Amino acid sequence: KLQQILSPEKDDEGVWIHQKAWFHLGNFEKGISTIYEVKAKGNGVYAFILKGDIIINNQPLTTRDGFGIWDVDSLTLKAESDAEILLMEVPMTY
Repeated sequence: KLQQILSPEKDDEGVWIHQKAWFHLGNFEKGISTIYEVKAKGNGVYAFILKGDIIINNQPLTTRDGFGIWDVDSLTLKAESDAEILLMEVPMTY
């Protein structure tokens, strides 16, 4: 499951930030899949793999890998081993 830890909405889960950015932490057991929906048009997502092996939109990643992706509406994540991930959705323009 992805747990939101930062958002631009004061009433949302996690810490409030005055920017159109959302951060999520995920802790997945091997074989678990999920879809992350990008929250704001024009945003991109930077994924940092804290532990384990995970596939994001057909790109295999492992511990300490970083992966930036933009111009998508969603991300498909699949844990190839027990894995922890940090997703940072941020604006791609000023």
